[in-house]
Amino acid sequence: KLERELSKENVLIEDTTRIGKDNDYQPEHDPKEADLAVAHLKATINTMFLGMLREPLQKTGEKLQIRWIDAFFPFTSPSYEVEILYKGKWMEMLGSGIIKQHTLNQAGMSHKMGWAFGLGLERIAMLLFNIPDIRLFWSRDERFLSQFQAGRINEFKPYSKYPTCYKDTSFWAPTSFHENDFCEIVRELCGDLVESVTLIDNFLHPKTKRTGLCYRINYRSMDRNLTNEEVNVIHARVVQALEKQMALEMR
Repeated sequence: KLERELSKENVLIEDTTRIGKDNDYQPEHDPKEADLAVAHLKATINTMFLGMLREPLQKTGEKLQIRWIDAFFPFTSPSYEVEILYKGKWMEMLGSGIIKQHTLNQAGMSHKMGWAFGLGLERIAMLLFNIPDIRLFWSRDERFLSQFQAGRINEFKPYSKYPTCYKDTSFWAPTSFHENDFCEIVRELCGDLVESVTLIDNFLHPKTKRTGLCYRINYRSMDRNLTNEEVNVIHARVVQALEKQMALEMR
């Protein structure tokens, strides 16, 4: 029923996920039942986003675009991330998947199968209020706070920012490389000083068949100018942590 209703709406869903050894059904589950559970999970989340974003999208005439991609989470299998196209870029909205049966067994629910998802409320607010930077939610700047009132959804009016300072990080990626792990290390070390982490180059060496990646890390403070010297020190710590924790070979 949910899938039939979605087919009538102005929504484009891109789903490239595949069941396989890297994102498989659990051995405790019947594949047909697991397939139905995954279909129900996807239809429910797609419908949820449509319900939340239908009104603001109608005002702009835009089509809701949702993308499902394979992922890894310790308590679900198969696992998926969901992204929404926002200002021409894909924004990660949530992680989801079929709950590990071991978890349900420990909760006394061994006769059940279930799915779960974790949603970032800030990202929903970014879409509803047209807020460009997630770090603004922790700002005490009155130019930001004064724009919002309880019970009202209005478009955020941006104000001047301090300049960005970016550093590119190139490395040979091992087969075990996961972008989420890379971003998590950057965020842990830099906190709110990092505005974005973007893949800008993906290179396959024709002879060695090794994959070379290059990520651009944009550093920007919300309340002051960052000097290039200051960012160099921070970025050196990031590179050192990536080499140690992810065994990356810098290029």
